[in-house]
Amino acid sequence: MEWILQLPVLFFSVIFHEFAHGFAAYRRGDDTAYLSGRLSFNPLPHIDPVGTVLIPAACILMNFPAIGWAKPVPVNPYRMHSPRRDMALVAFSGPVSNILLAVLAAVAFKLITLFMAGDLAFTLLRMFGFAVVINLMLAVFNMIPLFPLDGSQVALGLLKGRALELYEKHIPFGVYILLALVFTGALQGIMRPVLNAALLLVTPLMGAF
Repeated sequence: MEWILQLPVLFFSVIFHEFAHGFAAYRRGDDTAYLSGRLSFNPLPHIDPVGTVLIPAACILMNFPAIGWAKPVPVNPYRMHSPRRDMALVAFSGPVSNILLAVLAAVAFKLITLFMAGDLAFTLLRMFGFAVVINLMLAVFNMIPLFPLDGSQVALGLLKGRALELYEKHIPFGVYILLALVFTGALQGIMRPVLNAALLLVTPLMGAF
């Protein structure tokens, strides 16, 4: 029944992730997300049938911590100061927001161990423990350079010339490649080494605050 704690953490984390995209775009000169009502923590406008429902359900069925994504916020790169560079920054802001949430959850975990006890403390510890893992997973997952993940936008902002042309060829098939990685279990093998390294960096906050 761990999914009862995991899903609320996941939903908040992916909504915060998309809010970060919209806020970063706003700061770079594009108010499209703001005008569309997407600079909001209301979950309804952010729900994506695949990323918010299908992928988390598949992860839970496969006994893998829940990951996914919310509906991408609308962004118009041509309203930004420097479209290619700013789009890469907007994309990168999402994983950065999840790293921030993971650090805050680790600090909250330690504070609870210091100042609380009982059943409520146990439940909160499990929830914040999940928050650390899920947010680090979201950061690692979204930085995979595969469309439509954030890593693809970062790659598009960094690559040039022939390398960019070759990379763009995968875009029409990106979602199908991603689904294949999830349902074959290959995604776990790709993410696990990076996730383990990230956990080694964050978990000291949970035990040595």
